[in-house]
Amino acid sequence: MAFKSSILADLDWRGLIFQTTHDELDELLANEDVTLYCGFDPTADSLHVGSLLPILMLATFRRHGHNPIGLVGGATGLIGDPSGKSEERNLLTSDVLYHNLVCIGEQLRTILDRALEMHPETLPKPVTAEKIPIVNNADWMGPWSFIDFLRDVGKHFRVGNMLGPKTRSSHGSKSESKDCRTPSSATC
Repeated sequence: MAFKSSILADLDWRGLIFQTTHDELDELLANEDVTLYCGFDPTADSLHVGSLLPILMLATFRRHGHNPIGLVGGATGLIGDPSGKSEERNLLTSDVLYHNLVCIGEQLRTILDRALEMHPETLPKPVTAEKIPIVNNADWMGPWSFIDFLRDVGKHFRVGNMLGPKTRSSHGSKSESKDCRTPSSATC
């Protein structure tokens, strides 16, 4: 398939597109500068190899004139690492979390700001050299109280669905109450 947008044409040339579901995305990317983000978990003080492809995608979108944002999950990091479903989550202290956020932010900044320095002769169009924003979701989620959250967001969810047998039986551990508070949780 021939793409109109330089970003999708580039990704296709690199063999990174298998199929697409929305033809209008190509039209949008060809005609507008799009803002996109990717979030990174601050449970460690360094990014890992699993973060490489999303970072490279943000950098590639930047090279094609779009507006990527790196998001570090300071608020979600306070909830704990959801990877160990069979045991209690590993909660980080505020000091450790802050250290991880700073380290990951610096790593993202280093990689993403250099995106324009790599082979500038291959840039499809002139791109401004502004720094890519690195944001922390704790900046907007932190001020919310639990009552505010339940009032503003919880009203859209039925408690019966969250407490149903399928949800309860999928974990059966002490961590199940935290799973319902984690935005990325697939169980709620």
